[in-house]
Amino acid sequence: MNVQGGATLRLLDKADKEILKLPREVKGAIYEFQHKFRKDPYSPALHFKQLKGHPQLHSARVHKDYRALLLHAGGSEYILVAVKDRKDVYENLDRIKYQINPVSGGIEFIDLVSFEENIEATKAEKPAELEVGPEPVPAEPESGLFAAFTREQLLGLGVSEALLGLIWKITTEEELLVLADHAPQLTGDVLLALHDGKSVEEVLDQITAPVAAEDEVDTTDYATALTRPATQVTTEDTDLREVLEDDFWRWKIFLHPTQLKIAEHRPYSGPARVTGGPGTGKTIVALHRVRHLVRQLRPGESKDVLLTTFNKNLAADLRQRLLDLAGPDVVKRVEIVNIDKLATQIVAQAADGDRRRWIDDNRALQEWQTMLDELNERRWDAEFLHAEWSHVVLGMAIATRADYFRARRAGRGRNISRADRAAIWQLVERYVKRLDTMGLWTYRQVAERAARLELERKLAREAFEAGQAGSEKLHRESGIWHRPRYKHIVVDEAQDLSAAHWKMLRAMVPEGPDDLFIAGDSHQRIYGNQVSLGSLGINIRGRSHKLTLSYRTTREILRAARGVLGDGEWDDLDDGRDDLTGYRSVLHGTRPVLQGYATWDAELDGIVEQIRAWDDIAPAAIAVCVPERRMVAEVENRLGRAGIKAASIGPDGPKVHEAVHVGTMHRFKGLEYQRMIIAGVAEGLVPSSRIEQYADTDPLRYRREEKQARSLLFVAVTRARDTVRITWHGEQSRFLP
Repeated sequence: MNVQGGATLRLLDKADKEILKLPREVKGAIYEFQHKFRKDPYSPALHFKQLKGHPQLHSARVHKDYRALLLHAGGSEYILVAVKDRKDVYENLDRIKYQINPVSGGIEFIDLVSFEENIEATKAEKPAELEVGPEPVPAEPESGLFAAFTREQLLGLGVSEALLGLIWKITTEEELLVLADHAPQLTGDVLLALHDGKSVEEVLDQITAPVAAEDEVDTTDYATALTRPATQVTTEDTDLREVLEDDFWRWKIFLHPTQLKIAEHRPYSGPARVTGGPGTGKTIVALHRVRHLVRQLRPGESKDVLLTTFNKNLAADLRQRLLDLAGPDVVKRVEIVNIDKLATQIVAQAADGDRRRWIDDNRALQEWQTMLDELNERRWDAEFLHAEWSHVVLGMAIATRADYFRARRAGRGRNISRADRAAIWQLVERYVKRLDTMGLWTYRQVAERAARLELERKLAREAFEAGQAGSEKLHRESGIWHRPRYKHIVVDEAQDLSAAHWKMLRAMVPEGPDDLFIAGDSHQRIYGNQVSLGSLGINIRGRSHKLTLSYRTTREILRAARGVLGDGEWDDLDDGRDDLTGYRSVLHGTRPVLQGYATWDAELDGIVEQIRAWDDIAPAAIAVCVPERRMVAEVENRLGRAGIKAASIGPDGPKVHEAVHVGTMHRFKGLEYQRMIIAGVAEGLVPSSRIEQYADTDPLRYRREEKQARSLLFVAVTRARDTVRITWHGEQSRFLP
């Protein structure tokens, strides 16, 4: 075929894994090659030609000793699938396979020689140090992990036919992980799910069906296959240097077909939700959803899409990621703000409370305790009263004593009588009056007030639209009538938002298609805000999705993290239950190390020693996580005295980037590091000894506090990408095996 003019060159997902192993000079030559090929593929210098016996496969000169392998996808479309030593190209042509998967309809490329070499390399690896959690029982070598599955079953699930021979030879989990990491996406997903114990029927329903082609698959039509979500390739103008040298490029370009279907669904008939464990790509899907929604907007300058999350350092990270993903033209149409700042802006715009100062929960608790001491009140403790006021009174927008008497307190712990409620209400009124006198307001008060203001605004808008109120001019002049604040709202870290937050968001956007898109995981709830979305007017039934494949951390770390959660039940942000069934990773690494010390001082010395041993990576890739604020300064000081630059993590993120980062477990939400030390995981610290006072007096509260502590440790462990070391002094935490 003779191509007139230039050509389109894309990179196939996972082709980068072998390309990145090439010498630096060859990678540099690839960057030059892409420009030459796109300009004129038939330039004599490229030696572009079809390979004998392979009608779709071509080779082109990249370097004097290396050749690019290119799949022709029709017209001027080509896909870079490999770069190999020229002698290997011609000697092993019969070991190169490519196809259109008859189930997913996606283009797949398989170099059997590379697969065999990578699997063989696992047999020479040294055993890892120490593993947390049970190791799957290995299969007998003569049987293999997948000997029980027939050819028809595997092909029906979408497994690549060219890999069947290798699959039936796999005898260890290490070999499986290597194959899954390099195999076409659907093949890897199916094999991991089968190995995790799912039946063929379950895999067909949960893994294969969501990514199966919606049209009839013609296995010779590469042009159509290129357009399907299952063909994961870069865009036609992607710079390969950016792809191969940016550590975080993959999430910008290669979405899993399941993620892509969720992100670009057109449209959802109402609120939609995506859940999944840490590292499964919930935030990435949310960002791609924002880009998709903005692209559907009419031209303009207004910020019609709201992207919100729990705290401000997460909001700043979302802004930067969206800018990297979609560019400034998309970002300018999106309001990106953390939820409490959003509530504060609403209240400030209404000139309500403009002379007050906002205080956080720590200061609010101090004021509760001071008031109780002044009253010599010993029956109720400050934490209980603050939680009751925050979650029940403010969370349910209770305005009167009578309403409080009737309120349901589901999940709040100890039972209280009518007389108890009367006493609590009196203390709440005293406390609110105290804050009023001092000119203070908690963020929960602000959220509740913002929710009321937005509800009033919504009702006024609906009244106007129904023609039940005066003229538009009157409403504009009075400031009561406004258009909806947003057309679409996307929420990340949804599990940490309170009922008042949800009421505010529900009132900000009209009910209808694509109104709310929600991403969260109740296993990572660390602030105690448990809500039922349905009871707040957010109906997600039939529009819920679950992600199970982790792209961030290793299989060994995930196994350890799941272990610290225990056997408790977890909600699904609504009235159902959620679990981590099927949660898995294709990444493989060293097993988590557990180390105990006699004293905190000895543990600090151990932290210094370990970080010194990690001298092969940048300090900013290392973090130390501790359970209490006082321990942050102690770790930072000890590292400083040892000549190791360290910086604490504040509300806005790390104070200094090029340093070892140190922070409490709460501060690590939304962050990730290559290697981590989680220190102070001792009994009395994780969980805090203060919860023991509730073991007999308030068992439900005790279980709730313990569960929240487990979630906090779970979040901390899953911040590590490659390596995690868990240490303690004295007695180890009951959460550890």
